[in-house]
Amino acid sequence: MEEKIREILAEVLPGTDLDSKTLADDGIIDSMSVVNIVTELAVEFDIEISFEDLINENFNSVEAICALVERLQSEG
Repeated sequence: MEEKIREILAEVLPGTDLDSKTLADDGIIDSMSVVNIVTELAVEFDIEISFEDLINENFNSVEAICALVERLQSEG
């Protein structure tokens, strides 16, 4: 899963250091990027990401995004 999430992020955010722990807090992931990332994650992992989940802490790192996807898959 982490590898696929890294691929999605690399497509949406080319040239970005994906090992940063503050992707959202530092503005690396902006609102338009979030829309693209959420769309790709929903299709790839067959999940629905709610408005309540669109917070910085869920998008600050690859690990945080993995945790979000895992949680949503387990709830689904």
